[in-house]
Amino acid sequence: MDLQTRKIEFIQEFLKLQSEEAIARLEKLLKKERETGASPMTKEELNRRIDQSEADFKNNRFKRSSELLSKYK
Repeated sequence: MDLQTRKIEFIQEFLKLQSEEAIARLEKLLKKERETGASPMTKEELNRRIDQSEADFKNNRFKRSSELLSKYK
């Protein structure tokens, strides 16, 4: 099944929904998807980010989870 057909079938099922709660969950999911952008990382980008994270850790450029949690208490 191609993407266009899947979209149409999804919309048809969406229009049948009667639950406001289900619609709210789908709206939230759609908003999150738009915010994050749905483009997956390339292998090179992932490896670059891993290398950067490891370098940051070695150079003590990080925060412990306890520090982050205390900020939001």
